[in-house]
Amino acid sequence: MPKVISYQLSESIDIKSFSVDFTGTIFYADSEELFYDMGNDQYLYVFKYGVVSLFNYSDVDATAVIKLLTPYCKKNLPERLSEEFDVDLNANRFKLGFNGIALPQANADMIRLVMLNVSQSVALDHYGSQTNLLLEATNHHTQNLELKGKLDMSGKALKMFIGRTLNLKNHITENLYIFDSPDETWADENLSRLDAGLKKTFDLQVRYRTVQEGLGIVKENLELFKDILQTRNSTQLEWIIIILILVEVINLFVEKIWR
Repeated sequence: MPKVISYQLSESIDIKSFSVDFTGTIFYADSEELFYDMGNDQYLYVFKYGVVSLFNYSDVDATAVIKLLTPYCKKNLPERLSEEFDVDLNANRFKLGFNGIALPQANADMIRLVMLNVSQSVALDHYGSQTNLLLEATNHHTQNLELKGKLDMSGKALKMFIGRTLNLKNHITENLYIFDSPDETWADENLSRLDAGLKKTFDLQVRYRTVQEGLGIVKENLELFKDILQTRNSTQLEWIIIILILVEVINLFVEKIWR
């Protein structure tokens, strides 16, 4: 049975350069994604956010495509995430399950929708794991606050942490359109129903909210850390001023004695 398999290869893919070098037949293209009809009921979907999706490819062919894409990948991931979804093209009726879908009257637009949703799902896995790492790091610092009563973090480290969190949040906002549907679904009732069913099957909206809530918790903690560091820096500045005044007083006192 044919299947869709999507891989999160890297943080991003230079699809502009890839589209120039690759000679496949483009079915759909914009600045964020490229969808190719490769013939022989094979389709290739490349996304700017580092995901490639393949339909009806053997393992050998899939490996070749990944190797072809590697030079266009930026910030390759140490562990490649993937997700598979079976597609039955010879079914008598439409049926959507947890592990696959039956499409009695499949066309390129329908297969593209399936590939898009599988790709959004694997991207959510990636962003979810990144969010969990941020939460773990945040919990480490909050535990230090609880046990030691102080924040074990420098101002530079906090700025880097904030930058990392904001970059992840921006990537998610830019690349995942969980609540939006392709323009084609507005003009075709079957495509609209298929898209809604796939989003529900993969729990895309629920998982997206979970990631956003996790980032919200991290952001709230970072704001607290920033206030603590500002207070600590203010206290240090106050002590510096007090010491300088004390030194000046001592200096004046010594001068009077010597006179």
